[in-house]
Amino acid sequence: MPRPQPAATSPSAARRSRVLIADDNEPNRELLEAYLADLDCEIATAVDGADTLDQVASFQPDVILLDVMMPKLSGFEVCQRLKGDPSSSPIMILMVTALGELGDIERAVEAGTDDFLSKPVNRVELVKRVENMLKLRHVSDELERLRSYISTMDDDQPPR
Repeated sequence: MPRPQPAATSPSAARRSRVLIADDNEPNRELLEAYLADLDCEIATAVDGADTLDQVASFQPDVILLDVMMPKLSGFEVCQRLKGDPSSSPIMILMVTALGELGDIERAVEAGTDDFLSKPVNRVELVKRVENMLKLRHVSDELERLRSYISTMDDDQPPR
């Protein structure tokens, strides 16, 4: 369930970044949430693959920390569905799993993951990767806004 954090201090600040932690193991969710506690973002959690898809629809995360081995739908299936849907494909997905075989990494990449992190998770590495993914997501969003703006400007120009 979403756990809203205090509002951003700047009144002109855009919507705060949102991170969804999807893992069926409660201690893992709590650990990842504790590791990300110092980031200026809202954090929500999901307990299985189906719950993850529901949380994506309601919480609209910028980044998902996605466990691979979950009930109902695996992380591979969730990732494939999200990346196959234009409304959720921009969400950055970091697969976090105990699976470490080369085949698992290849399967994660084929499913559309943006990055892959093996358990046990190093706190510094996790925080840095999430920070970078959030920056990339916001730059991508801004680029899309600029493209839309330029497109409307082009539509307003009289023909030559």
